[in-house]
Amino acid sequence: MANNLENHENHRVIKYFLGLFLRRIPILAWLPLYSWGKLLQDILAGLTVGLTAIPQGIAYATVAGLPAQYGLYSSFMGCFVYLIFGSTKQVTVGPTALMALLVQKHVIKLGEDLAVLMCFLAGIVITFMGILRLGFLLDFISMPVICGFTNAAAIIIGTSQLGTLLGIKGRSESFIDAISQIINKINKIQLWDTVLGGCSMIVLILLKKLPGKKSGSFFEKFMWLISLARNAIVVIVGTLIAYILFSYEIKPFQITGNITEGLPPFSLPPFTVINGNHTYTFVMLIKEFGSSLLSIPLIGILESIAIAKAFAKGKTVDANQEMLALGLCNIFGSFVRSLPVTGSFTRTTVNNASGVKTPMGGVITGSLVLLACGLLTSTFKFIPKATLAAVIIIAMFSMFEIHIFIILWRTKKIDLVPLTVTLLCCLVVGLEYGMIAGIAVNLILLLYFAARPGLLIEERIVDGLTMLFVSPKQSLSFPAAEYLRERVMSWCDKKSENLPVIVDGRNVLRIDTTVAKNLALLVSDLATRNQKLIFWNWSEDAKQTLICYDPSLAAYCKSSDSIIQLFKGCPKSPGPVEYFINYAL
Repeated sequence: MANNLENHENHRVIKYFLGLFLRRIPILAWLPLYSWGKLLQDILAGLTVGLTAIPQGIAYATVAGLPAQYGLYSSFMGCFVYLIFGSTKQVTVGPTALMALLVQKHVIKLGEDLAVLMCFLAGIVITFMGILRLGFLLDFISMPVICGFTNAAAIIIGTSQLGTLLGIKGRSESFIDAISQIINKINKIQLWDTVLGGCSMIVLILLKKLPGKKSGSFFEKFMWLISLARNAIVVIVGTLIAYILFSYEIKPFQITGNITEGLPPFSLPPFTVINGNHTYTFVMLIKEFGSSLLSIPLIGILESIAIAKAFAKGKTVDANQEMLALGLCNIFGSFVRSLPVTGSFTRTTVNNASGVKTPMGGVITGSLVLLACGLLTSTFKFIPKATLAAVIIIAMFSMFEIHIFIILWRTKKIDLVPLTVTLLCCLVVGLEYGMIAGIAVNLILLLYFAARPGLLIEERIVDGLTMLFVSPKQSLSFPAAEYLRERVMSWCDKKSENLPVIVDGRNVLRIDTTVAKNLALLVSDLATRNQKLIFWNWSEDAKQTLICYDPSLAAYCKSSDSIIQLFKGCPKSPGPVEYFINYAL
């Protein structure tokens, strides 16, 4: 018998750890069920995503202030790592405009090594958050704050590329700086850069609206593929135009320039940085990053998990597993000179539209990027900067959610406050501080509504008996304790007659000791006015807290269906002197 119990316990432990192992390495669950049909679909999706990832990666490298090849370095390792640890088949991990913008200020100050080191450190932070199961912390960042942040990021990134689109040389460091540079250098706008950039934007919009679909006729499928690969098509056409013109020594617009050929070196991330004549140690670099050590990983997690949930199609998303996968993508990416990466909404959308079946599609995407690194870098130098700027601006336009203002106005106007504060602070002060400001406003609103809960206070006449009916609309905590008592007494002070008071607790699931104390004081306060008080329909948990604080209050807790019956047998409320003797002493 004992052996059977021991074997059963061992079997249960083995089953638990096997399940945990499969959850933490999801490839072990789906790979045994893989088929040739799924492989063909994944190859199609992977190639399509790769054609989007290559031009976007180069474009986002320019946003970060990095050489163009860093966009390619950042676009393949995440695909391979997510294959093993990722739990959502549609998600594609790589560089994004938002992550590029967040590391830009550090790159401008101390060079490209800062982006690589931040990739490693962000990966460490995200991985530990996943191991410690801290995914619940994301619940403290509300939808208005996230929307304000993403809208601000879209505006900042879009305006930062306006100068490049118009052929104006120079780099902007903020939204205000980007606008001021365009105004101050308006006389330096280059005609052909502007024309090429404008035409690229128009073509991207037109290609996006092509009337194709995946399951239609051959022509509709062809239109669908063209629409999905629109970024690659525009960049390829722009590159061909530049190559032909530059071959005849005609140089009407700016091009990307030389890109380092070959694959990136596989090495440890830089833990010391030499800039000019000064050497920055690891501790000095940590101080340089400051709040970015938390804000960049947090924003990367938010972006990736939000995308995973959007494409989960009803399935549960394990936020902790996604954090673990994203953290490892960044850690391994830092060994190949990657900037911080996260889930990409654009490429994930393309992946989903292409009918990807498993994360194996990421292997095809990563392989295509590696092929481009090894063979096509000499061609990439002819990519016009205006065309890349057009790709980024159109991507940011689709990221801007103007409709959220209408939705919040229609549903709950107070939510416009954290959204607006986040948006304005991000634009004026900076993205990190804007996020902090939005979260702070949200917490203030939470505290305010906790301290000022909704209260229904009205007179009711039942069977000829007039009474004061008080109904809290939510659970009560200590910030609201004094408020409830003051509101009831203020209402009673306005009445010449001493009405009995009913406090309806059907919406009150819990209270704390401070609330219990103030309710006991309310009983005493009403006693001085010869008014009776009843606690009606309170939950067992709230009633227990009340009675444990003051056992005599049990007599005031009623649950009768008839309101008239509530006051029968109701004890005389203790006067202020009795209350002071019994409880204060």
